Amino acid sequence: PGWGNRRRAGFKSDRLLENTEGSFGYKGLHLDLKLGASRRELPEYATYAEFSFEVQIRTIIQDSWSVLDHKIKYKKSIPNRLKRRINTLAALFELADREFREIRDATTEEIEKEQVEPDDISQDPPPNVHGSSTGRPVNLNAFSFLKIANHFFNGYEFEAHKVDGFTQEIVEIEPNISRAKFNFYMRENISKVKRYQAAFEKANPNDKFNPYTIIRHSLYLGNKTAFASILTNIAKDTFESWLLTNG
Repeated sequence: PGWGNRRRAGFKSDRLLENTEGSFGYKGLHLDLKLGASRRELPEYATYAEFSFEVQIRTIIQDSWSVLDHKIKYKKSIPNRLKRRINTLAALFELADREFREIRDATTEEIEKEQVEPDDISQDPPPNVHGSSTGRPVNLNAFSFLKIANHFFNGYEFEAHKVDGFTQEIVEIEPNISRAKFNFYMRENISKVKRYQAAFEKANPNDKFNPYTIIRHSLYLGNKTAFASILTNIAKDTFESWLLTNG
């Protein structure tokens, strides 16, 4: 609030980017700005009240190309065959930029689809006593993992790369695990794991469980044979000792 925009370009960046210079290295959103009225009234901004300034907004790839482009010497004097190679390279950067944005948008759509999917996870075919599912299960992936994990750990910020790697670890251990089975393991075991967490942290004040640790223990408790490797031997032995008197 309080920043004025002389060009009033807004942030419809995809459209505005096309109106910038043709060279990919210089393409970006350029805004000519001045301080807004409310900012100009503040004493700390008085010195800059009448100044105008430019803000350039670029994607990471656009900025990378700009840096590389400035390192190419004598661009106006080099032979045409080298100029063509530079243009080819710039085109590849632009293609990479477009593909990255489309992948990002498609990933966002997948996450949103998982959040509003009409077939709720609780309606998935439940696992039977042998740990398999009846009907047609939906396999666990990073998006359904995130939906279930957010339900059990509301407010915890799960980082995308950790979710990706941890989901892959689970799937490698149990390749056919469905999202319903994962949800079942969590729902059936998390209360006991949290009781163990309280006892463990009381005895070891410097060691704290995070959500991933709780999930590991819940999976192990749900299927000790399949998930024997998801805990270290020390963690397993300590958990089993507690289960002997509290299980």
